[in-house]
Amino acid sequence: MTMATSFARQTTETSANEKGNLVMLSSEQPTRTPVDWQTGLPALLSLRVSLRELMPSDAQSLHDLIATPDVQRYLAPGPKSVRDFEQFIRWTHETRESGQYACFGVVPKGCEAAVGVFQVWPVEPGFATAEWGFALGAPFWGTGMFQECAQLVIDFAIETMGVRRLEARAAADNPRANGALRKLGAVHEGTLRRCHKVGNEYRDHAMWSILADEWVAGSEREAETATFEGVPALQPSLVASAV
Repeated sequence: MTMATSFARQTTETSANEKGNLVMLSSEQPTRTPVDWQTGLPALLSLRVSLRELMPSDAQSLHDLIATPDVQRYLAPGPKSVRDFEQFIRWTHETRESGQYACFGVVPKGCEAAVGVFQVWPVEPGFATAEWGFALGAPFWGTGMFQECAQLVIDFAIETMGVRRLEARAAADNPRANGALRKLGAVHEGTLRRCHKVGNEYRDHAMWSILADEWVAGSEREAETATFEGVPALQPSLVASAV
C-alpha cells in the first residue's frame, strides 16, 4: 500500500531522541493528557499494531520492505540503500524536533522492526492544513492494517497536532490507495493533472481531504452505535510515560 509521497533525505549527522510517550486504548478513561510531540512522538497502540518513532534499527527492515519495485512504483524517489534509510530516520527526528514533520513507523504485533511509515507535514504554518502520506510493505497489503494505522494517525493529527484539514494525494492510477482512502471516509476533491514526475513522465494525482469536524462527528456516531449494540467502544487516552 503506497500513496504518492516523498521520502526526504538528510545527511546531517545529529543524535536522535528515540523515546516517546505511551498512548493506551481504554474504554474507561476517555480523557486526554496533552502530549508535546515535538520532544518525542508518542506510541499509538491498537489491538494489532503500534505506531512509534522510527529508530536506527528500523533501517534494514524498511529497506527490505519499502525499497521494492511494487512499493516504489507510486513513490517519489527516496532512500535506496540501508544507509539512505539511516539518514532518512535521522532526518525525521531532526525535523520533528523543529515542529515541521511527524513520521511514525508501523510495527505489527509480534514484530520488532517497522514495516512501513505514516508521515504528516504542514501545508500551511501551524498545521491547520496538513498533508499525510504512507508506505506499507507489500506483505501487509489487504490485511486491514492500513485502516487501523490510518485511524490512529488521523486521530493524533487532529487531537494533538491541531490539524483541521488533512489532505492526501494518491496517484490516479493507484486503485488500492484511492480505494483505501475512500473507505476511510476521505472526500475526493478532484484530479491534479500531471503534477507529479516519476521517471520521465508526469502523472495525475487524486486529491483527497478529511475535515476535523466531520471526522470527529463520524467517530462519535460509531462509538454510539457500538455502545448501543452492547460492544464497549474503545476510546484512546494519552498516558504520559516514556517508552
